[in-house]
Amino acid sequence: MAIGTQDSSDEVMAEINMIPFIDVMLVLLIIFIITVPVIQHAVNIDLPQASIEKVQDKPENIRFSVDAEGQYFWNEQRVADTELDGLLSAAASQNPQPELHIRGDKAVRYERVALAMAAARKAGLRKIGFITEPTP
Repeated sequence: MAIGTQDSSDEVMAEINMIPFIDVMLVLLIIFIITVPVIQHAVNIDLPQASIEKVQDKPENIRFSVDAEGQYFWNEQRVADTELDGLLSAAASQNPQPELHIRGDKAVRYERVALAMAAARKAGLRKIGFITEPTP
């Protein structure tokens, strides 16, 4: 054993090894670089607020119904398919435009409701809504 050498195992090292801390910081930096753009590129949408109040029927609202057999009803009056385009065009030309409230039976084919919606859109109606019943 040589006297005065620094290789002696009895001496305590007074310096902190910084390499593991640097490795941890680099890993955290890489994680933040990857995750921050994903968080920032979310689509900002201003969603409408839902209310639990019952919709009040205004006199100018049109109650359009489709029963289980696919027959159309305009304010509870039976309407033939050929008359529907004329009624929708007349409603679209009113100022202010009325709202079209569609009530479709749950047993009706979706095709009948979709055809009515397409005819309303083609006529120029802008306010179309669906009426449902709350679950008991």
